[in-house]
Amino acid sequence: MHARDPQVAPIRRRGCVAGRSVRRVIDFRSGLRLCAALLLAVGVAAALRAAPAAASPQEAVVALGDSTASGEGAGDYEAGTRGEGGNWCHRSPAAYVHRSGLAPVTVNLACSGADTASVRLAGGPGSQAARLAAVARAHRVTAVTLQIGSNDDVALTTVLAGCIRAFLDPRQGPCRDAAVAAWPARLAATVPKVEAAVADVRATMRDAGYADDTYALVLLSYASPVTERMGRFHSTRGCPYHRADAEWARTVALPELSGALAGVAARTGARFLDLSRATEGREACSRDDPSAEWQRRLTVAPEALRHGRFGGLGVPMVQESFHPDAAGHAAIGGCLGEFVRSGASSAACLPTADGPLQPVSPGRPGPAAAS
Repeated sequence: MHARDPQVAPIRRRGCVAGRSVRRVIDFRSGLRLCAALLLAVGVAAALRAAPAAASPQEAVVALGDSTASGEGAGDYEAGTRGEGGNWCHRSPAAYVHRSGLAPVTVNLACSGADTASVRLAGGPGSQAARLAAVARAHRVTAVTLQIGSNDDVALTTVLAGCIRAFLDPRQGPCRDAAVAAWPARLAATVPKVEAAVADVRATMRDAGYADDTYALVLLSYASPVTERMGRFHSTRGCPYHRADAEWARTVALPELSGALAGVAARTGARFLDLSRATEGREACSRDDPSAEWQRRLTVAPEALRHGRFGGLGVPMVQESFHPDAAGHAAIGGCLGEFVRSGASSAACLPTADGPLQPVSPGRPGPAAAS
């Protein structure tokens, strides 16, 4: 047999003899670590129970666009948008976005007088699309509405002003002949600008981390503010234009603009809400009682003199004219909310006999008409 190394055996012996003590030390230390881990787990659980969960971003709906979207005509405009510093955006707390019931947070970025360039990203950090980006990052945006185009080439306000001038000048007849000749070209020039604005809204939301199918993008058209179905002496009651001109606007101009915007929505994947008949039977001068109408008649607001400065034409004094009033905005807001919740890709807000607007999708029967 080989002699054992005298230094090896004692070590093994000590190891054998002292093994139980070593194991006890190891077990004791393991126990301490286990206890510490358990205490840590208990403490973390208690802390989690005591601390409130991180708040999720609130849902929000955002309105972009021009005067109808801003709430022009609804009154009670937000401070800072009543002419102060030249800001005549006239954003109203009664605007339809605030009456839609679509989200706990409603944000109105629209501005009276805005054109498509005011929405586009090329407009810089003050553009509506750029401001949308900040809202989209601070909230969980579930719907964006866009109502734009009336201040571009179709120039609805300019057309209406021309018809009023034609009525007041006895040397002129109805203005629709000139308007009819120019209308197709005006529509054709407006459509690509609206389409580019929709594209910028999409790009803004994608940059903020939203996929196209995670929110509703709704393009809206415009309700006719005028009708040929007026009472006697309508010119002295706030509707100084020829019946023939009002008929053309109600039955041709606004429906054709709506059709053009519907095409934009189809090409860009946006949803479309047709408002061309939304105030039918409640247009300016359609009722004996103006308070029963949803569109303002020619309205002069002397209080505009208290805010800011404007040119000699005094446009801010009459800019509420021929826009939906608070009741009209409430009706449109209710229809908008119902439409978005329905999931339909397109619909028209149509009046009902009992008052509320109803979104009717193509192929569905319409509601009973308002009297």
